Amino acid sequence: MKKFINNPENVVEEMLEGMAAAHSDELRRLPGWNVLVRKDAPLPGKVGLVSGGGSGHEPAHAGYIGENMLDAAVAGEVFTSPAPDQILEAIKAVDSGSGVLLIVKNFSGDVMNFDMAAEMAAAEGIDTEQVVVKDDMAVENEEDRRGTAGTVLVHKIVGTAVEEGLDLQEAAELARHVIGHTRSMGVSLSPSTVPASGKPGFTLADDEMELGTGIHGEPGMERKKIQPADVVAEELLNNVTADLDVKNGEEVVVLVNGQGSTPLMELYIVYRKAAALLAGRNISIHTSMVGEYMSSLEMAGCSITLLKLDDTMKKYIT
Repeated sequence: MKKFINNPENVVEEMLEGMAAAHSDELRRLPGWNVLVRKDAPLPGKVGLVSGGGSGHEPAHAGYIGENMLDAAVAGEVFTSPAPDQILEAIKAVDSGSGVLLIVKNFSGDVMNFDMAAEMAAAEGIDTEQVVVKDDMAVENEEDRRGTAGTVLVHKIVGTAVEEGLDLQEAAELARHVIGHTRSMGVSLSPSTVPASGKPGFTLADDEMELGTGIHGEPGMERKKIQPADVVAEELLNNVTADLDVKNGEEVVVLVNGQGSTPLMELYIVYRKAAALLAGRNISIHTSMVGEYMSSLEMAGCSITLLKLDDTMKKYIT
C-alpha cells in the first residue's frame, strides 16, 4: 500500500506538528506531549472537555478542538490508546477549576488509561468525570459495544452545553443521555494498513464486504457478497433504527461517515437512500452530516449513525 509518509515510526509526531502548524490560530501543542489544546484554554469558569484515542481516525479527535467542541485531544500511536501521563497533561492544560469531562470510546486500553489519568488528576486536586461512548450496535452485548462515529455527536452537544454554562456533573449527565440515544453501524469494503506493520489488518475478496466491522478492523457481524449502495444503506439503517427503537414521528440526527477512502459521491448516495427510508417512516431529520468524521486510515466503507433527539439535546445540536 502506497502512503505519503516518511519513517513509519514518526507518523504521529509529524502529523501533530503539521496540525499545530496548519491551525496555529486555533490550537497549540503541549511541548513534549502528544496533546493538542484549544489556543485559549483554559477558559475561566468553563468545564474542560478532553477526548482522544489512537491515531488513524482523523479528523477525530484533534479536528474537533475549538469553540463549542473539545478543549484538548490526546493522540496515541496508530490504533493504540494514549498513555495516562499524556492524558493527565491534557487534563491539567484545560482545567480552569471547574473540572474536566473525559469523553472516551469503549476500548479496553482507552478506558483503562483514561481511568488511570483521572486518578492521577484527583491526586492533584482536579475533579474529573468520565463518560464512555458505546454506539456500535454491531456488538450484541451492550457493555462491550465499541465507540465509533457517534462520539462526534457527544463532542458537539456537550461542547455547546458547557460553553453555555453547564457544570461538570450536568455535562456528564447530558453526555450519558446522548450516548444512550446514539447508535451506529458500519460496513467495510477493504481493510486499512497500519504504517508500522505495512500489512492489511484483515483480508476481503474483491467481491466481498463485511457488515459491522470496527474502526480498527475488528471482526463484524457478517461477511457477504457486495451489494448495491441502496441495499447496504437499508440494511445498516434497519439495524440501527431497530436497536435504537426509532418510531414514527420522532426526530433524528443522521451522520453518514466515511471510513477513509470512500468518495464523498458514494457517501451521498448512501445518505440519499437513508433519508428516503426515514421519510417513508415519518421520521424527521433535524440535522444531516455527511463526510469523514471518524476514519480508519484508508479503509473503504462507511457507517450510519442516528441520534434520537429530544428537547434536551435539540437546543445544543444547532
